[in-house]
Amino acid sequence: MSTYDPKTFSGISFYDHLSAFENLSDTPRDYLERSLATIAERESIVQAYVVLNEEGARAAADASSARWRKGAPLSAIDGMPISIKDLLETRDMPTQMGCEAYAGNFPKRDNAAVWALREAGAVVLGKTVTAELGGSHPGATTNPFDRTRTPGGSSSGSAAAVAANMVPAAIGSQVGGSIIRPAGFCANVALKPSQGAINRGERQATSMSTHGVHASCIEDMWQVAIEIARRAGGDRGFAALAGPNTAPHALRPARLIVLETEGWGRLDGGTLAAFEALLDALRAAGIDIYRRGDSPLIEALETSIADATEITGSITGWENRWAIRNLVDEHPDGVSARAQNTLMQAEATSVADYETLLVRRTQAQACHRALMGHADAAITLSCPGPAPAWSGDVPGEPLVGRPTGDAVFNYPTSLLFAPCVNMPLLGLGGMPVGVQLIGQRQEDSRITAFARWLLMKIAPIAH
Repeated sequence: MSTYDPKTFSGISFYDHLSAFENLSDTPRDYLERSLATIAERESIVQAYVVLNEEGARAAADASSARWRKGAPLSAIDGMPISIKDLLETRDMPTQMGCEAYAGNFPKRDNAAVWALREAGAVVLGKTVTAELGGSHPGATTNPFDRTRTPGGSSSGSAAAVAANMVPAAIGSQVGGSIIRPAGFCANVALKPSQGAINRGERQATSMSTHGVHASCIEDMWQVAIEIARRAGGDRGFAALAGPNTAPHALRPARLIVLETEGWGRLDGGTLAAFEALLDALRAAGIDIYRRGDSPLIEALETSIADATEITGSITGWENRWAIRNLVDEHPDGVSARAQNTLMQAEATSVADYETLLVRRTQAQACHRALMGHADAAITLSCPGPAPAWSGDVPGEPLVGRPTGDAVFNYPTSLLFAPCVNMPLLGLGGMPVGVQLIGQRQEDSRITAFARWLLMKIAPIAH
């Protein structure tokens, strides 16, 4: 493993091989073999995967190579090796959700997003580790920059596989902070789209869950997302992700709002100093920066999301409670103590409590909409510092709190149904710390354009 420097680290990409596929100096099969070689080299330590389908991937890569030879690729991701978080169903690999109760579960059907990826010619290579049931109980994956640290969760394996240069892109999902936080810990770019913008298929149980994309570059991130949306649409009742056929052109934001959120008081001095240095760089680039003291509208939004952790966690707990209760009743030894503790908290929530939480969510969303037109986007950290160390729970002692890291900077965007993009702009002590841009709903393309500009024009901050 090597330490992280945001000024020099470069992940693998797919989009910059397209011309080589066209002129036949490279093929998707050869690209896949390079990915498999990296997995063979690094997987024993990173442990990003639950299962690989090498035979199926090679067959898909060969079919893609044949299409490129004929000059008839299905899309700009035809032949891309991509990995799928092990919450999403895949017809050719088990879906075990990081949970002993689902060991061997093999429904042999594709999630809507997985189906769309195959239709676009992508090579579905493997299932990546998820924290149990998409919650906080961690799997075996380690951070590719320091094996003693968590990669984040719950999209642990998806973030780590991209950071370790095993694949150019992977699918994750988020209810609280499960896309953006691990991306921040693992130096990915990542899109958590507007609520409902990418069809979740069978995973419709919770009202704040979204599918999203981890990648090493904006171009691959956007391409994967838009190819899925063009084929599978959005969730039932929601508009699909919209925007150009390729990554939006870089666009310089004129005004940004800093969101402190409830996470501000949890920042260490080094992380805060690095973020403030980034804000200084943005000002030097001619971007106006506004904070909560500059406008009552910003203050109102900050106030409305001050309890985002509680609101998001309690809503999600209520919506999951019956499924988890049935699972625990059927497999009492197959669900972790951490998940069972969360279930107990959810079962203490009443119908009236849940409805009050929904009102608070609606109020926060209204405060966010009120800022439309006052700035181009909001900016904040993706995580409250580098990934924390994780060595496991100690038998006989209380369970470790937040073993996959603190999602305090992520709950607000889930609560607001807002799109956000993680950018690997900070490095502290040899570890990544992500920064996110947050937009209004349905502004995914615009936020991606701003993020692309920042990644191109603003020098990363290394402390």
